[in-house]
Amino acid sequence: MHRCDQSPFPPSDTDRNQIWEMLVPRDIAAFVAADWSMVEGDFKADGFYAIDACKSDNPDDWKMMFPDLGAYRDEWLRQAIDAQKIEFAEDLYAGVFRSTRLEKIDITGNRALVRKHFNGRIKKADGTEDRLLWKTHYYCEKQADGKWLITGFTGYLPNHDPA
Repeated sequence: MHRCDQSPFPPSDTDRNQIWEMLVPRDIAAFVAADWSMVEGDFKADGFYAIDACKSDNPDDWKMMFPDLGAYRDEWLRQAIDAQKIEFAEDLYAGVFRSTRLEKIDITGNRALVRKHFNGRIKKADGTEDRLLWKTHYYCEKQADGKWLITGFTGYLPNHDPA
């Protein structure tokens, strides 16, 4: 069992470690800071799209939510700014990190399917909590320079993992 604050992949697995760094610590840090510039270079804008699974097991319920990177960026920033307005009883970065698992990455050629699971609670100052319970499957492509980029994703997939 690995610690949740470090990559679960062996140091020699540079591809999976690069993807993990992009989609876990950097993504969380950028979201908490509401700073798109921290992650903007992690996306391949040409051809990017994303699907919202609406936390439904039925693909007929899913929606083409983000037809391009600009649409996703705008929603990402809206959510990040909204999160900054909430008074949490704990560090938001630590809470999101604790609730995030990314332990399976399938790589074939220059393409990767990355599975990111959210399953946790973040305490708010008013005694309530934010419940994180969904999965996101990212589609990534390795560029000629060796850098992995996100080409799209299916987000808000239902998460039936035990608590």
